[in-house]
Amino acid sequence: MSARVLVVDDVPANLKLLEAKLSAEYFDVLTATNGPDALAICERGEPDIVLLDVMMPGMNGFEVCRRLKNTPATAHIPVVIVTALDQPRDRLQGLDAGADDFLTKPLDDVALFARVRSLARLKSMTDELRNRAVASRRLGIADPLAAAAAETGLNGRVLLVEDRPSVADRLQSALSAFHVVEVEPDAQQAMLRVAEDEFDSVLVSLDLQEQDGLRLCSQLRSLDRTRDVSVLLMGEAENRARILRGLEIGAHDFLIRPIDRNELLARVRTQIRRKRFTDRLRDSLQSSMEMAVLDQLTGLHNRRFMDTRLVAMLDESALRARALSVLVLDVDHFKAVNDSWGHDAGDEVLKEFADRVRACTRGIDLVARMGGEEVVVVLPDTGPKAAYAVAERIREKVENTPFAIYANSRDITVTVSIGVASRKAGDASSADIMKRADDALYRAKAGGRNRVIAANAA
Repeated sequence: MSARVLVVDDVPANLKLLEAKLSAEYFDVLTATNGPDALAICERGEPDIVLLDVMMPGMNGFEVCRRLKNTPATAHIPVVIVTALDQPRDRLQGLDAGADDFLTKPLDDVALFARVRSLARLKSMTDELRNRAVASRRLGIADPLAAAAAETGLNGRVLLVEDRPSVADRLQSALSAFHVVEVEPDAQQAMLRVAEDEFDSVLVSLDLQEQDGLRLCSQLRSLDRTRDVSVLLMGEAENRARILRGLEIGAHDFLIRPIDRNELLARVRTQIRRKRFTDRLRDSLQSSMEMAVLDQLTGLHNRRFMDTRLVAMLDESALRARALSVLVLDVDHFKAVNDSWGHDAGDEVLKEFADRVRACTRGIDLVARMGGEEVVVVLPDTGPKAAYAVAERIREKVENTPFAIYANSRDITVTVSIGVASRKAGDASSADIMKRADDALYRAKAGGRNRVIAANAA
């Protein structure tokens, strides 16, 4: 896949060389010669990946990376630090600044392109989630990007797939200071454990005896249940070709043996932080979707969803010549509840009322709060007699058990009036059946409340 890569280096020859190499691989290339310009380009959302030199005047690459990762608007952009510095402490400093990887000069072109493509895939997976999370602010959800960017990447659950006990003990000991670490020597058992449990990261050895670590990586990526877990490969320097193949399959990162303890901790932390970033965006998207269709007080569907869904349910009912009925429910004297006991007590009544209605309906039924104390229930494949029976069951469930208010310290009696209507062949729209149900509800309230009236009984 293609991606837009920002190359940041104060040496023009380095810029030109990387630009030529990346362009030849069909990447779009942007360039910057200093930290402030790079930050400005990223804040405009232009790059998909940043290749960042360390040794720059004014603001070095570590500081640029740190600012990018600490800013909610840019924290999602993958950063690869590219430098001649090659000591473990240098890699650690880059990873601690939030870099997604650390490549040393002179660059291995194959490794560079594999890393860029891998990070481009990761970013594309989060971009849509991120855009929707930004949109969710309009629904009143707390800023999901700020919460995601604040993730530390600590206290994760890590599964270590390693069949050499001495190696597994060393790695587990190093990681256990910051994470909960479990060891699994068998690749197939590891697959089952990840599918059945919640792990933030899986470290897979490429040196398993009579087992294929790359196959495990592929299997983890192929299942919905496991494809979001971060995967880090561990291998010898001579396993370079298999490591690069692992990145193509979907591994997120790799470690070359002998594994430096600090680099191990930094890379695992980076991957857990990235996974949790995506998880938070996904949770925010789920919340925004729920807020768009659900009433926040009762958990029932809201009017907007009901209006749209009722049209589709009526069309399907007419197409298949199947029955469909609508109940319109209204809590009797609800204003008096608010006036006598307060709005908090009224909210408690509405939530309990919604729970009782749900308890009397099926999973295929549509239950929605229309506003105030009015609820609509749409019953597919349900004729007039069955719909009346459902309404009467709801009425009795509401009347027969008092409603607890003031945190269960007091009980009050509540009743409900219900109007019932069923689809007729001549119904031109959902408004027709709703009007008949509303008229029946009006007659139920005018007739003394706490009763069910069917439209065809008038």
